[in-house]
This record gives sequence, structure tokens and C-alpha cells, in this order.
Amino acid sequence: MLRAMLSLVCLAVSGFCAQLYYSHHFKWRDCFNELGRCYDPETGVVYLEQGGPVWLALAISAFAMAAYHAWRWTRR
Repeated sequence: MLRAMLSLVCLAVSGFCAQLYYSHHFKWRDCFNELGRCYDPETGVVYLEQGGPVWLALAISAFAMAAYHAWRWTRR
């Protein structure tokens, strides 16, 4: 039961990090200049290009942990 809960928590964290990757990097991928910055004039926010790979790595890692714990839970 603990592995199932842990798998669901990791899956939720993965979804959260994937959403942050999309909203802070992927949506603005054509806007970044040579300095790695993108300014959104509607909200006044500056998005940084180097933040995208961090959120993507966290999303992939959390998803891998969720898949591992789900696999271990179903093998019992």
C-alpha cells in the first residue's frame, strides 16, 4: 500500500513539474533571445531558458520513480 501511495505522489509531482516546464519554457521556446531570456509584455514576466531543462529533468525523474514504484507494487 505504501508503494502505491508513493507512486501516486511521484506521479503528481511529475505532472506538476511537467506543467511548470510547459508554462515556463516550452510555450516560449521561439521567444528566447541570444541571452536566453524571453519577456512577456502582457504579464511583465521574464522567462529564462536555463530553467526549462531543470523542470524537464525533475518531471522525468519523478515519473521514473513513479513507474518504478508502480512496477514493484504490482510484482508482489
